[in-house]
Amino acid sequence: MKHFKILLLTIGIISGFNSCNDAIEIEQKGRLDAEVAFQSVDDLLSGLYGVYDRFDITPDIAFQSIFTDELAIGFENAGQGLADYAFVLNASTVAPEAFWVTGYEQLNAANRLIEAALDLSAEEIDEDPELYNQVLGETYALRAWAHFKLLSYYSTDYTDDNALSVINLDFVPTIDQQLLRNTNGETFALIEADLTRAEDLMGIDLGVTRINDDFVTALRARIAAYRQDYTTAATLSQQLIDKYPLANRAEYEAMFLDESDGEVIFKLERTNTDNYDGQGNVGFPDAGGWAGACFAFVDATITGAPFFEMGRSLFNIIDPTDVRFEVNVAPSSLIDPDYEINQDPALDILVIQKYPGSEGTPLMNDLKIFRVSEMYLIRAEAAVASGNLGEAASLIKEIRDARFGSDTPLPSYGSATEAYAAILDERRVELSFEGHRYLDLKRLGTRANQGVARDAVDCSINGACSLPADDFRFTMPLPIVEFNGNPGLREQQNPGY
Repeated sequence: MKHFKILLLTIGIISGFNSCNDAIEIEQKGRLDAEVAFQSVDDLLSGLYGVYDRFDITPDIAFQSIFTDELAIGFENAGQGLADYAFVLNASTVAPEAFWVTGYEQLNAANRLIEAALDLSAEEIDEDPELYNQVLGETYALRAWAHFKLLSYYSTDYTDDNALSVINLDFVPTIDQQLLRNTNGETFALIEADLTRAEDLMGIDLGVTRINDDFVTALRARIAAYRQDYTTAATLSQQLIDKYPLANRAEYEAMFLDESDGEVIFKLERTNTDNYDGQGNVGFPDAGGWAGACFAFVDATITGAPFFEMGRSLFNIIDPTDVRFEVNVAPSSLIDPDYEINQDPALDILVIQKYPGSEGTPLMNDLKIFRVSEMYLIRAEAAVASGNLGEAASLIKEIRDARFGSDTPLPSYGSATEAYAAILDERRVELSFEGHRYLDLKRLGTRANQGVARDAVDCSINGACSLPADDFRFTMPLPIVEFNGNPGLREQQNPGY
């Protein structure tokens, strides 16, 4: 968000709350506790910006692209991401620690702000009760989102309420607490309670860079699809389809240049001098920084040192007349129609252009969290689940008509498996490099009879060409870093690790 450039102090305040259990009840000089940090509703608003600043999906973009079939090793690769590209995933690799630690940092920040807000006096709240409710509501929604993101990586089965989830954290823990995992049912109940609180409290629509009721609806729709609660998913996704039109070709391109919000429901804004203005840990799951720096060192051109390129199996299913080709494939790319015969990387360089840059900064773009096209695809899933393959086909056709800018053929599916495969393929193209592919394969792959499927040329480097969707590595292991402070969790490690 634009506000992030002035938030270093706020973030420091929130981070400062992590000190050791009040230092055994000793009042330390200069210590800044919640009562001092948050003395007004305006202080809470500054704190909210600090909570927002904890949220980032460049790690999701990096890991989900590298581990699956969205990428190929680029000609400038110097070792970036090779372990993930080889499907190496265990309790000591980077991704499990990155997602776990970041998720609980987000929850910690949200919980401390909620605690401070609830401790504010009635007199202080009366300064601006509408803003107070808005800040508290957005924070509850952020806490719900953080819990869902954690669950999505660490739960083995979203549809089983008795399966292990993550550690529910809706309070500020003491340093000596060693908590165990909750069940999916318990975590989903907490998420829904937070979303209900958020909906009840929020009354101000501040646009697509701030949480509002449409964010709540979109998150609920995504959760319902993950849980295969397709009655709910159909209802909620349709509400957003009725409100947000699909972007046309010009709007779609402008949306990824950050020149228009197009069909965006919610995004994380990135701007010059904010805390993500930089290259980050390029090529690794703890990325950070510019989204485009997940793939290239300098810029989104062939001379911009791309260390990852678009995977051939993805490239081969994008029609060159589709605007998604223009958005994703840089015009400076070298495209070899005989790449399978030649097998010469110097003749076939597919440069990724999803994040070309904005505000004069290459590779820096806003992060799209919810777009209405995802709602169409969720609605299509729900249609297949109810046996209405024709409705699913019509929904996919609507997306394609918008992306091609003309009337496209109506697809026809002979079975639910074929329809789910078509939805998964459409998600692969529509949501490429946006942090969805790994989780899409996890939840839809077995129903679509699909897994990771790299082109043979792309996997000749290591032989890691395929991974079935039922492989245990589509669920993250709990990281070793957590076991060091919470040894009881070792008994709750996910299968296969």
